[in-house]
Amino acid sequence: MTPATANATAWPTSGPWLKPNDVLPAVPARVVLVDDDEAFREAATGELEDLGFTVTGFPDAKSLINHLTSADGSGLDDGAADILVIDWCLERTLGIDLLPDLRRRGCRIPVIFLTGMSMPANETLALDRGAVDFIDKTRGMSVLARRIRLILQPPAAAAPTPTVKSGDEIVCGKLTLKPKVNRAFWQGRDVMLTVTEFSIVEFMVANLGEHVTYRAIYDRVHWSGFVAGSGEDGFRTNVRSSIKRIRSKFNAIDRGFAEIENFAAFGYRWRDPASVDAAASEVGRPQDIRITHG
Repeated sequence: MTPATANATAWPTSGPWLKPNDVLPAVPARVVLVDDDEAFREAATGELEDLGFTVTGFPDAKSLINHLTSADGSGLDDGAADILVIDWCLERTLGIDLLPDLRRRGCRIPVIFLTGMSMPANETLALDRGAVDFIDKTRGMSVLARRIRLILQPPAAAAPTPTVKSGDEIVCGKLTLKPKVNRAFWQGRDVMLTVTEFSIVEFMVANLGEHVTYRAIYDRVHWSGFVAGSGEDGFRTNVRSSIKRIRSKFNAIDRGFAEIENFAAFGYRWRDPASVDAAASEVGRPQDIRITHG
């Protein structure tokens, strides 16, 4: 196992809950790497295999889709890989255009983009389209390996709510969280949050009805004291962007979604459904949040 160390130049989209001196678990993951540069693909495959992964490489989108197609040809098989690592610029198509095509075909395997074009606009576009990470190729395969491990088997949150046990569902009004698989459902529909976005929502729900600061939210997905962005308070921009993406995903399901409330210059909170019902009926009742087991 490789000790993880703090790196001040790490991308703001680094995997959730990584802290200095954390030890990353060895995760036997099946990685599918798509890159049209044969020399890079072979070198990257060899390095990732040395780091403990099973790697299958393909040069283009067509080969990837053929590999993922189920035996009966009815659709794409999510069991064909644990994670997809896709080059931003493929020979016949952009990787960023391949991702929504995979999602339309029903593929829900997490996607990481590798790129030599590490511009902030590209990173934002990748996350908006549902990628779980965006990594510059120059960072090396050891960084990619750490990100994969964190995505597939993130360390436990530093301060989980004491009443929530692993595998339980958290139900809060119209929201259902499944921490074991990092999935959020609104009105019974999958919101399709990334691992980082799920962590933020889970954190706000754990502090139901209370405002949490920009810094606390940022620390939730990085580590305390991590610095990113421009200036001492640059992290605020990262948090605002994350909240904007989260809201847009809930709004795609429910235009009336308004559970995330902002307190200017301070932070955000997840609105307590009990307080909403009480205001509407002028009669208080017990908080509408429960834990279900199974």
